[in-house]
Amino acid sequence: MTKTDIRPVKLPPEKTAAANRALTRVRGYLTEHPDLAQIAVKPLDDSELEPLTLPREAVELLAGLLAHLGAGRGVSIVPSTAELTTQQAADILNVSRPFLIGLLEAGEIECRLVGTHRRITASSLMEYKQADDRRRREAADELTQLGQEMGTM
Repeated sequence: MTKTDIRPVKLPPEKTAAANRALTRVRGYLTEHPDLAQIAVKPLDDSELEPLTLPREAVELLAGLLAHLGAGRGVSIVPSTAELTTQQAADILNVSRPFLIGLLEAGEIECRLVGTHRRITASSLMEYKQADDRRRREAADELTQLGQEMGTM
């Protein structure tokens, strides 16, 4: 596998409002039609074109993209099988590269060597991120509980 080129897409400020309007419509449609497995998208300008049929999962992914773009955040799509460099993985986790190397050496995140370079699959990185996010939420919940028991909250 080759390393993945990750270039985030970010909307200019004048287009974030359009993304938010589209998000409202997409979420509303998904809520109103929870049983649809496929969704047809009609072109607005040319009625001669056939509607585009998309799997529900693709439309749900689109809603997630619109939410981030509408909030002014950049978005990248990375296949789960993509191999990332240590710098790309560190950037995704928002940690330093040396910290990430420590996680790799401790076996916290799976990687493989390509010559002397480490490569991390996007799926391994996301598994670690989800587990780490879960640990952080549990720790925050425990601290909240302790604060309430001590009467400081």
